[in-house]
This record gives sequence, C-alpha cells and structure tokens, in this order.
Amino acid sequence: MATTQTQAPATDHEPRRTRRRWHVDAFWMLLSLLMILGIWEALVAVFSLPAHLLPRPWAVVISALTNWSEIANHSWDTTIAVLAGYVLAIAVAIPTAIVIVLSPQAERLLYPPLVATQSIPKIALAPLFIVWFGFGIETKVSVAFLICFFPIVVDTIVGLRSIDPALIQLARSMGAPPRRIFLSLRLPGALPSIFGGLKVASALAVVGALTGEYIASDSGLGYILLSASGEMNTSLMFGVLIVLSILAMLFFYAIEILEKFLIPWHVSQRSHIQ
Repeated sequence: MATTQTQAPATDHEPRRTRRRWHVDAFWMLLSLLMILGIWEALVAVFSLPAHLLPRPWAVVISALTNWSEIANHSWDTTIAVLAGYVLAIAVAIPTAIVIVLSPQAERLLYPPLVATQSIPKIALAPLFIVWFGFGIETKVSVAFLICFFPIVVDTIVGLRSIDPALIQLARSMGAPPRRIFLSLRLPGALPSIFGGLKVASALAVVGALTGEYIASDSGLGYILLSASGEMNTSLMFGVLIVLSILAMLFFYAIEILEKFLIPWHVSQRSHIQ
C-alpha cells in the first residue's frame, strides 16, 4: 500500500509536466525572437546603418505586409516545389538505403557514386537542368530532390545497421523469416535515425527549392528575392527571408510531430523536465 501511494503522484503529475514543457518552450522561443529583434534594432541605431544595408525590423514588417499578396502567391509555388522534391527524395532514398544494407553487392555498386555526386555543387548543374527541364517547376523539384536525397540515404543506412546482431540471431534461431526480421526488428529500430535524416532534409528541401528558383524560374520566393535585389529593396528581401525561415520551421516541426506520433517509445521523445 505504501509503495502504491508513493508512486501515484508521479504518474498524476506527468501530463502536467508535458503541458508545462510546451509553455516553457513557447516562452523561450518568444524570448529568443525578442532578443534577435533587439540586437537587430540596436545594430541599426548604434551604427546608423542606412536602410539599403540593414533596414529596421518595423520597416521589414511593413514591406512584407504591403507585398503580402505577391509573397503569398509565390510562397505557394515554392511550397509545392519543396514538397515534391522532399517526397520524391524519401520515395527514392529509403528503398535505395534498404537495398544497400541488404545486399553487399549493391553497396559496392551504388554507394561510391552516391558519395561522389555529393561533391558536385548543385549550382554547377544549372546549365544541365535548364537544358533538361527548362524554366518550369521541374528544375526546382530536381534540385530539392538532390539536396534531400543524400542525408536521408545515409541516416537510413546507419539506422538499419544499428540493430543489435544478437537480436537478429535470436529471431533467426526462433525460425523468423528474413522479411519478418526486417519488418519487426530492423525497420522499427531504424526509425529514430530515419527521422533524423528526414528532419535535416526538411530544412534542406527549402534551400534546394530556393536554389532551383535562382537557377531558372519565373515564380517562387527565390524569384522575388532576385527581383528585390535588382531594385535594392532590402526591406522586401528581409521579409521574404523571414517567410522562408517560417516555411522551413513548419516543415521541420511537422516531421517532428510525426516522429513523436510514430516512435513515442524512443528516448529522444522523453521530457527533459525533471
């Protein structure tokens, strides 16, 4: 009876700890934002920086609101390119990693070219992308795909190989077929590493789509950045950069929420508040 009474309060307080954690995270996020804005405003005031070099935060907000209709329309084009490149990278990278892990021959055949292609700057492929895909969305999707592909492959390979060999031997000794071993042991054990690669790639997808818009595009947030740069409209450029940052954060936290839903048992999902 005494043991039960001492354990009950800890269980009852656990949901409260989770709620307090969200409140604490929101507080620190707001505090970091205010700190950045304060430093930004102080730099402009102390060094008397002209608006074409570093506009005041309020001027950036006004410029973004003034051009909000244009930014929103082009944000949709960038979002579609990001999602398409990201999903395509997942659809190709994870099966490729599975083949590499399960087949030593495939690893010797595929892994060296995968590593070698990462040394090629994506901007250097601009002439080829323009010839192959023109100035449409295909170029943006292709660049986003290339940038996202490698981290997903590498982290998936690491995750699939991190399973304890003793568990695999135990499953084999109990007569489990290879397919059952993969689906019940290897894949669940690899999910934390896979989600690590997905979260890294979620931010890189925005970078890839933006790079594609720099290379060849007549739409998207990258197109607005180029236009604003030609007009020396620094306030609009900062406004677009803020929208890009928000877009990248939304993709990142969407993957993080999915991770918490699929692998709540993993140590990375435990609360850090004691």
